[in-house]
This record gives sequence, C-alpha cells and structure tokens, in this order.
Amino acid sequence: MNLSGRVAVVAGATRGIGLAVTYALSGRGVSIVVNGRDPVAVEETVTEIRGGGGYAVGVVGSAGEEGVAQRMVDGALAEFGALDIAINCAGIAEPAGSTVLTIRPDEFRDQIDAHLMSAFHLTQSAGRVFAEQGAGSLVLTGSAASLGMFGGSGYPAAKGGVNALALAAGADLAEHGVRVNVVMPGAKSRLSSGDDYVAHIEGLHRRGVLDDLTRDAALDPAPPEYVAALYVFLASDAARGVNGQIFTAAGGFIGRYGPQQAEFIAYRDHRDSAPYTMVELAELLQGSGA
Repeated sequence: MNLSGRVAVVAGATRGIGLAVTYALSGRGVSIVVNGRDPVAVEETVTEIRGGGGYAVGVVGSAGEEGVAQRMVDGALAEFGALDIAINCAGIAEPAGSTVLTIRPDEFRDQIDAHLMSAFHLTQSAGRVFAEQGAGSLVLTGSAASLGMFGGSGYPAAKGGVNALALAAGADLAEHGVRVNVVMPGAKSRLSSGDDYVAHIEGLHRRGVLDDLTRDAALDPAPPEYVAALYVFLASDAARGVNGQIFTAAGGFIGRYGPQQAEFIAYRDHRDSAPYTMVELAELLQGSGA
C-alpha cells in the first residue's frame, strides 16, 4: 500500500472527488501534478499540498482540450522525474433539464470533450509513458448515468464511452504492464448538489425512472472522501492484478460490474438456413425485453 515517492497526474483535481483523491494521494507521499480549469483553484490546491509538506505543481486547462494532458505528463517528468499514476476526475454537468430532445449539438459535444476526450487524452499521453517503462496505473471516472438510469443525453453517452475506452485500453496495454480501471462514484460534488440537481432527481422519480431507494441515495450522497480510497487503492501496487474493471462506489457501498454478455435467444447456422423472418423475430423477441 506504500505509495511514497510515486508521481501522479490528476485531471480535475481541484474540486469534489478529484480534490479528495488528490489529497488522499498526497497524504500517502505521492507527488502530484494538479490540473483544473480555474487557475485560482489550481494554485490554492498546490499551495495547500505544499503547506502540508507535500509536493505538487499545477497545470491549468481543460483536460478535454488537446495538449493539456500532455503538458501534465511532461510536467510530471520535468518536475519529479517520473510518472506512475494517472487519474481522470475532470467533468462538467449537463445543462439543467436537458434531454436528448432539447440539448444543443454544441452542448452535447461539450459533454463528450469534458468526459470522454479528457479520458482519451490522459490515457494516451500517460499510457505512452507507462508502456515504455512497463508499468503504470490509469483510473478513469465513469458514472451510473451511463446505464440510462438518470436520463440526459451527452453526459451518459460520454460516460458510457469512458467505460468502453477503459475496457479496450486495458486489453491493449496489459502486455505492457499497464492497468486501466474505472470508478463510477456516488459522492457529493458540484455535479450532485444544488437546486437544479435536486429538481432533476425528483423529476426522474416522479416519472418512475428512479425508485425510492435510488432517489433517496442520490439526494443524500456521502462525502467524496468515501470514494477517494478506491481510486488510491487502484493506483497502488496492491491492485496489481486488477485491470479492465468497472467499479461503483458510494458511501460504504462498493460494487463491480461483470463483463457484458449477450443473453441467448436463438441460433441457427447461416450456412444452411435462411434469414429470420419478421414473424419468427416477433415470436423470438416478444417478451424478451427487446
């Protein structure tokens, strides 16, 4: 579990879950490149870490923009001479009340950039260093919204892309000793608080999208420190055998999603059978959940 002397880059490190993860890493002796959009918040976070005896430098900018993740990686190598851990907690909220019917294309692209492109840029930039040295851990941030249970459009689509990216990258990079995992966190943050958020959750509950238990959990999330520990664990050597996994964590709950598998419905060999007819498909699929 000893992380002393390790070096990490954390995208979206100045607020909420990212800040809790950053402080948790620093508390274990990790030197950190702190990233965020707000220069004041970046400077405050760096100052706080240094004031506590830790080591940190800042890189200002959106990790979803090309070049920012590379500057983070370059900063780690230049300032600390190494890079061992890369964590992406960057993200933005979807426009209040938006659905697939109302979100503008530019707003949808903003979601993809903030969540999926930030994950891609960090995975590629850090992954190249990790692959060359034969070791490294990437931890990306997903969301239960990717399952469709919280409505919206751009946000869940981007988070679903993060899951797919992590699974593919984990398979690609495993031979190089690089691990890629996802945490789908439930914690109090800017994205899970405020009047707009409460109205969104209550609206989903009224429409029957969320049950009572899920609504209550969404409206009373635990502090981000409760999920930060999972990020730190996945970054450590204690998780050396964990790769290509999607975890969910909220308060005292931790879960893991198994591989997606197709449920068997029917089979016949195409070499001696005609395509299914509409009638056959109706008989096969009615009541199957399709």
